[in-house]
Amino acid sequence: MAMRITRRRLLEAGGAAMAGASLSALPRGAWAQAETGEIHGLSTFGELALPPDFPHFAYVNPKAPKGGTITLQIKSAGGNQNFDTFNTLNTFVLQGDGAAGMDACFDSLMAGSGDEPGALYGLLAKSVAVSADKLTYRFRLRPEAKFHDGTRITAADVAFSMNILKSKGHPSFRLVLNELVSATAEGEDIAVVTLSPKRGRDLHLVVAGLPIFSEKYWSTRNFEASTLEPPLGSGAYKVGRFEQGRFIEFERVPDYWAKDLPVNIGVNNFDRVRWEYFRDRQVAFEAFKSGVITFQEEYTSRIWATGYDFPAIKEGKVRKESLPSTAPTRSQGWYFNLRRDAFKDPRIREALGLCFDFEWTNKNIIFGAYTRMTSFFENSDSKAVGTPSPEELALLEPFRGKVPDTVFGEAYLPPVSDGSGSDRTLLRKADEMFRAAGCKRDGNVLKLPDGRPFEIEFLDFSAALQPHTQPFQANLKRLGINATSRIVDAAQYQRRLQEFDFDMVSMALGGSAIPSDTLRIVYGSEAAKTRGSRNAAGIADPAIDAMIDHIGRAKSYAEVVVAAKCLDRLLRAGQYWIPMWWNPNEWLAFWDMFDRPETKPKYSSGAPSIWWYDAEKAKRIGKG
Repeated sequence: MAMRITRRRLLEAGGAAMAGASLSALPRGAWAQAETGEIHGLSTFGELALPPDFPHFAYVNPKAPKGGTITLQIKSAGGNQNFDTFNTLNTFVLQGDGAAGMDACFDSLMAGSGDEPGALYGLLAKSVAVSADKLTYRFRLRPEAKFHDGTRITAADVAFSMNILKSKGHPSFRLVLNELVSATAEGEDIAVVTLSPKRGRDLHLVVAGLPIFSEKYWSTRNFEASTLEPPLGSGAYKVGRFEQGRFIEFERVPDYWAKDLPVNIGVNNFDRVRWEYFRDRQVAFEAFKSGVITFQEEYTSRIWATGYDFPAIKEGKVRKESLPSTAPTRSQGWYFNLRRDAFKDPRIREALGLCFDFEWTNKNIIFGAYTRMTSFFENSDSKAVGTPSPEELALLEPFRGKVPDTVFGEAYLPPVSDGSGSDRTLLRKADEMFRAAGCKRDGNVLKLPDGRPFEIEFLDFSAALQPHTQPFQANLKRLGINATSRIVDAAQYQRRLQEFDFDMVSMALGGSAIPSDTLRIVYGSEAAKTRGSRNAAGIADPAIDAMIDHIGRAKSYAEVVVAAKCLDRLLRAGQYWIPMWWNPNEWLAFWDMFDRPETKPKYSSGAPSIWWYDAEKAKRIGKG
């Protein structure tokens, strides 16, 4: 439950920083990262806001009581996880469907702050010495660090963990660790990490945020295999009771070795964290109403608008809050599989996008609660607006003639419809674009340039988006396209996504406050041909690769923003998706049995990682 800077966020979307909003003025202090000697943390650009002797993060309650249980439902998935089920407790490889919450079992060298994107402070590592060229990092481990079986965590365990994730980990780990040259041990307490001169700017943060495994434990087990054996970890929690595919519990470790470290004060407050699995959103909501689930992040507008009128709400036992979102939102949309011949032509992809009527959908399906998504960096400084700045043009000019001309004009915006659900002007324009791309109408059937009927299958594991998708499909059918949906079970969905066996799929790829070159996991050419990668769309463009490299090599936040805006322009002009919508607010509902600090982190709500169980409140609502 403590803040981490990579792992799940890395596996979700290639972000190597804590999510945040506008960072035009990052919180920084005088604690510059030393080029030689040792320092208590690492950061993106070399400075840390907190001194070596900071007592705890400012947004926690250092006296928060420990106790109680919080029960949640998985709302975001990374790596091999899926939303509906699990059949393995190893979430760091491609094989199997990973369980929720496993990160809590493993410590990393350093941990992140919700106030300071792109900064890490010592956890397993007491300090780190950085070479002048910033290619060698010598992490000094705390002698008291231990696994749950009482054995000491050594530099050999650190080296083993990094090397095995690079060679056998999930493709997202393998891709981002490509420029990790070596990880070795000098004695028991010094782990030496060497990076390639071609390293991205934030690779040291990725490395410092990796889970650390026991080399001895894994020496007798297959790291790449699925397993339901609880793994040996060192974190604040360990696996408790579970039933495959139904629920999993994590029990707080009472004698957790790092409970009194500054990065852990005021967090990990629940004795038990339980994750429940439901295949249907409505069934999950009924579980919340009955108190089976006690904390809910709500993502369904219909339920938010009409569902929260049950007795426990009226009696004050359940609270409902809408908090302004300060985090870059996930880039949610229908993504094309560019490996399919039907989607090779960007004119065809753009024409398909004209057939989705967001204005009608927002009014009639999602209660007017959402804003149209237009950017891959929505709600952040990295969103491209208007025409390119001189700084942006300097990066884009080498690719003029090799990328769409629209890259050099106004950033692409999806059209605004008349709200009728079937805007004739837009549909007529789409038809013209299909014909210009070589498609031909044969009666009621639109045929692709190669003569095949144009057919599109929308793949999903849930019917939740069908009310939004079906009107879109109806417009496609008006133009002669046979658009259908296929709903499969979560395990099959995961396999088909890993094998890139789909036409179109809805995805929400996570944002990050300070974009880094880990974006190559979702937009890079190498990821496009890597089985199981997050680049489901198959985006492979040298200009995009170059912008990701520029992001990774930027020397300042201003340079990051310039390169990210260029990347945004290229992705939007490439018509790789049909953007959906985003919520400017964070919707939370919970049984009134928890408490929280008066101050929240600057770049997140802090829920529920810094909350705690309030026994008196629970007793008042009959949950004590």
